[in-house]
Amino acid sequence: MAAGSQPGDEGTSPIGPVDGRVVPRFAGSANFARLPGIGEVPAFDVAVLGVPFDAGTSYRPGARFGPLAVRQASRLVRGYHPDLDVQPFAAVQMVDAGDVPCTPFSITEALGQIEDAARALTGDGGALVAIGGDHTIALPLLRAAASRHGPVALVHFDAHLDTWDTYFGAPYTHGTPFRRAWEEELLRADRCAHVGTRAPLYDPSDLTDDDRMRFFRYSTMDVAEQGVRSIAASLRSRVGDAPVYVSIDIDVLDPAHAPGTGTPEPGGLSTRELRALLAGLDGVDVIGADVVEVAPAYDHAEITSLAGAAVAYDSLALLAKSRVRRVARHLEGGPRRSERHR
Repeated sequence: MAAGSQPGDEGTSPIGPVDGRVVPRFAGSANFARLPGIGEVPAFDVAVLGVPFDAGTSYRPGARFGPLAVRQASRLVRGYHPDLDVQPFAAVQMVDAGDVPCTPFSITEALGQIEDAARALTGDGGALVAIGGDHTIALPLLRAAASRHGPVALVHFDAHLDTWDTYFGAPYTHGTPFRRAWEEELLRADRCAHVGTRAPLYDPSDLTDDDRMRFFRYSTMDVAEQGVRSIAASLRSRVGDAPVYVSIDIDVLDPAHAPGTGTPEPGGLSTRELRALLAGLDGVDVIGADVVEVAPAYDHAEITSLAGAAVAYDSLALLAKSRVRRVARHLEGGPRRSERHR
């Protein structure tokens, strides 16, 4: 991709989505939020990447169709995010980078393909919001993020811990990515948290193992009893000034709000609570995100796909604000260093 300048350099400004007042939202581009494709701009800051992989699922498959469904639901996204007070598509150049062409037959090979794609898109300064796919994809995405930023803090929204060791002897599944990430030293000790956990466990040792990996847990009951603002403040304090990766399993939502997922668990967050918690991360240094486990075959009236598109948009807004702050710090501290992908 050709070199590009930061927004504001030489009078350049980002190319945004197709205007819904010009082309109806039910027509035109099938890209996320109808953003330009990666080949339509000279350079970009943030890319949406589809990862249609679900060979790591343990119950209901179908998340391989998640990127397609979330993109379709994203047609309702507009340019201004009022809760975060940002116009993400105008603040930085965003693109839809298409899908990773990963194999459905070999988990190990697919993980390598996903990591390679993520490294290619982020190696020169770009950032990603990935749309899965099952939660197995978080591991190669974290590998790519850590290769650029070093070990990262993790805010993990999920009904499940995903720090199990193996399942039927398989080390790479949608229930193991954060155990592997901890073993590979991709995560910052004491800077990682699960939010929305509630699923039954196999044994009390599951919690002991999670404690050993120094994760902090905020269950759905914690959110209900302490409130969103308190939990969000605790999360901001926990991650501090570390680079933060946000991983959102849509099953963190109650099945009433997200029926279209592979391992639904009753008693989850509402979509409003999840979006408020994401908005509460404003100010932390978000460097990447994923939204996973949308399985549209089990959905009704696009409820889950719409939720997935909404939280992906929230993630893009957080990334845009983080990148603008980073550029401002460079301006204050010395010569400007472009972060746009070249």
